[in-house]
Amino acid sequence: MAPGAAGSPVVAVVGPTAAGKSDLAVELALRLGGEAINADSMQLYRGMDIGTAKLTPAERRGVPHHLLDVWDVTETASVAEYQRMARPLIDRMLAAGTVPVLVGGSGLYVRATLDDLEFPGTDPLIRARLETELAELGSGALHQRLKELDPVAAEAVLPSNGRRVVRALEVIELSGRPFSATMPSYDAVYPSVQIGLQVPRPLLDERIALRVHRMWEAGFPGEVRALAARGLADGRTAGRALGYAQVLRFLAGEWTEDQAVDETIRATRRFARRQESWFRRDPRVHWLPYDDPGLVERAVRLVRS
Repeated sequence: MAPGAAGSPVVAVVGPTAAGKSDLAVELALRLGGEAINADSMQLYRGMDIGTAKLTPAERRGVPHHLLDVWDVTETASVAEYQRMARPLIDRMLAAGTVPVLVGGSGLYVRATLDDLEFPGTDPLIRARLETELAELGSGALHQRLKELDPVAAEAVLPSNGRRVVRALEVIELSGRPFSATMPSYDAVYPSVQIGLQVPRPLLDERIALRVHRMWEAGFPGEVRALAARGLADGRTAGRALGYAQVLRFLAGEWTEDQAVDETIRATRRFARRQESWFRRDPRVHWLPYDDPGLVERAVRLVRS
């Protein structure tokens, strides 16, 4: 069927980490007759439960959750692969009259699902050559090259994000087109209602610190140790995930446990700011206070209107 043909909107619950997205998504799914689709790139990994605040089966309250525990920790995350998995799920739900509730803070994954976003292929030889250059020259030098070839893309990609810089240069070389031509647009594939949870920054910082300490109390280092035995450190995406990368350094003896906790809090706060900036740029997001007593009712009204 054509995307969105059933006429029901896709609901997306977005915003920074530790804002309460997962709980709101469950409430909306229960109220609207919906099912949840995970849009947190790290929750797609099997065994990455505590460090990603993955809801337990009990916390899901009977609401089916899709696209959790899909990849092994040694696999590299792919937004294109995610798009290929998410779109058929949404189409089936809409055809059955079920409301898809997309939930997560991975902005590109949300946009790749809802909007007209295409992903060029990859070339292992070009990628390997560029990654060698990255290792030898550093991301700054490659970013300068990107700036000369595609200034718009260079403005959007951080010079320190070597992996993204390499991908941009690979796409340019492979397709002969600017990488910026493939970047997210606001051309929707599905009608959607996007709800952002708004938390004042000082309070969000407190919530993040509390979440990290609770992760440790729940046995987070043990989770990372078990995943390390399954190749976590070799995973180009999972091994660099927030918290997991820090605990790996603790387990390797590079940091004390207190350092790993503090660095996880710092890195998560920085990440939350980037998430908020990403979603704030999208004018379609309806921002609601996370602690509004009528939050669920307001969100339901937005969907139904």
